[in-house]
Amino acid sequence: MQVQQAGGWISYAIPLVVIAVVMAVRWKRMSRVRPLKLERLWVLPAFYAVVIGFTFSRFPPQGWGWAFCLAALALGGALGWQRGKMMRITLDPETHTLGQTSSPAALLFIVLLIVARSGARGAMSYAGPVGLDPMAITDVLMALALGLFTAQRLEMYLRGKRMLAAA
Repeated sequence: MQVQQAGGWISYAIPLVVIAVVMAVRWKRMSRVRPLKLERLWVLPAFYAVVIGFTFSRFPPQGWGWAFCLAALALGGALGWQRGKMMRITLDPETHTLGQTSSPAALLFIVLLIVARSGARGAMSYAGPVGLDPMAITDVLMALALGLFTAQRLEMYLRGKRMLAAA
């Protein structure tokens, strides 16, 4: 006879409901043009780099963890560059101000990353015979996020600069 945990399905349902609500709100806001300040694009990657630097200084990756973190940083950079290209940047011809609207593809891209992260979290809960280290997986995911944020903002900055120069 199998014993079912009473709250087992709830632990899956609650995050799915929260993600669905957040995505619905984001989807509704996507059509609005928000101002794009090129001089502020560096703030989030810099803040996140400081957080990761502090974390790695206190609990550095061990052995092959560094190689995996570098690979994740590069992969995050490639994914971030692609996500940055999906963002729509507009230029007001009269005021020469930049605007930004998210594309549905960029939103779906983030949903796919959330699904991948959830799969990694599931792998962390099951170390099994492979012996996955939760700290190593966390380090790799932090490096991936840093590459993603940095490359996305860099691509948007370069494209915005080209648009301003052409205007």
